[in-house]
Amino acid sequence: MSAEASLKQGYKEPRRARGGAESAKQKKKEGNSTVTAAKIGATSAPVQHVFIIGSKSIGQYGGYETFVDRLIGEHEHEAGIKYHVACKANGDGYMDETKLSGVKVMKRAADGAAVEFEYKNAHVFKISCPSIGPAVAIYYDRAALKYCVRYCRAHGIEHPIFYILTCRIGPFIKGFARQIHQLGGKYYLNPDGHEWKRAKWPKPVRAYWKWSEKKMVSCADLVICDSVNIEKYIQTEYHHPNTTYIAYGADVERSDMADSDPRFVDWLAEKGLAVGRYYLVVGRFVPENNYETMIREFMASRSKRDFALITNVNEKFLLELEALLHFKSDPRIKFVGTVYDKALLKKIRENAYGYFHGHEVGGTNPSLLEALGATDLNLLLDVGFNREVAQEAALYWRKDAGSLSRLIDCVDEMDAAQRAEYGLKARERVKSAYSWPFIGDAYKRVWLDRG
Repeated sequence: MSAEASLKQGYKEPRRARGGAESAKQKKKEGNSTVTAAKIGATSAPVQHVFIIGSKSIGQYGGYETFVDRLIGEHEHEAGIKYHVACKANGDGYMDETKLSGVKVMKRAADGAAVEFEYKNAHVFKISCPSIGPAVAIYYDRAALKYCVRYCRAHGIEHPIFYILTCRIGPFIKGFARQIHQLGGKYYLNPDGHEWKRAKWPKPVRAYWKWSEKKMVSCADLVICDSVNIEKYIQTEYHHPNTTYIAYGADVERSDMADSDPRFVDWLAEKGLAVGRYYLVVGRFVPENNYETMIREFMASRSKRDFALITNVNEKFLLELEALLHFKSDPRIKFVGTVYDKALLKKIRENAYGYFHGHEVGGTNPSLLEALGATDLNLLLDVGFNREVAQEAALYWRKDAGSLSRLIDCVDEMDAAQRAEYGLKARERVKSAYSWPFIGDAYKRVWLDRG
């Protein structure tokens, strides 16, 4: 199958090879790749347990957080799959279950805080993390994996799948992979994008990320890539025998929130915005998402519209940008906080004049897919990952001075029909390659693959 055909379908059967990372002993056991009904106290068919490690929380702004929310939602009523999801109990990006609906608390700490809960039929557990700076990410993944291994042993779960998101714990993965295989389980990896290229990391840390990626990939039984370009990179760089491509997903259904809904009307009034009179960005407030370039170029444009930034602001980075750009002197630049109401966020997206996407590291980004599904006019940084996703359904800019500001001045003059045409292309692109039901089915085939 060609890369283009794979991209259109959103799923490619894993490349299989003899050998791989799993042991011969495990292969003999693969016929029984699920925990028996008796051991989980059920009377129906066996259940495949899938442990997801690497997402800070569920349903917030990070790519993995959005992905996990939608994936478990697609399989909420799937009797043959049971998810167990690790989340952070504290620190940056921690899990706040009060912002979710339909949560059933299963276990509380002595202070009354929820430590385990059920959400969309998934078992969600929180990991407490020490304040040790960036190294906390490594601590978190290791602690979550230890919890999952203990949980499997305590509950008699055989042949689980451990799905690890991103490549933080290379020095420790061999030992964990051995424990997973002793359970009769499999270790699957989503390598994310090129974490070792992210601007926020100093050179020694980036070197660690690259080395860790190599270790994580080498031990994986299967590498699941959300981008065709990332899969090609894994195959070329590491020659891994078992890879597959499954994209992220997105919706194209219009919001059912009325234009007159007080939540939307009041939000606009509070932020000083008007329908069709603002450009928008939604995402993590980190340097590699090119907030500096977007703000600088917008300030250089002649646009009479506003630029609304929905993000969880990092005060240190914000002060750095203010010192560089003095954006507070431009009333069009509006940091409007976070929006956890999903219906409201979709309504805000739909009523934006245009959407900026500055991500340059990573694979298929959920915020880009959501923008394509909801906002007519999308202006994207011109990198391979973004072009792979949007193709001809968006307009592109470079980081060169003047590139984005000129594009803003140009699209500011577009009429409604021109913008609607781009919107139609964008929604067709999402429907043809990135629908959530299709992505959910692709993952179901991977989880329940007995071969």
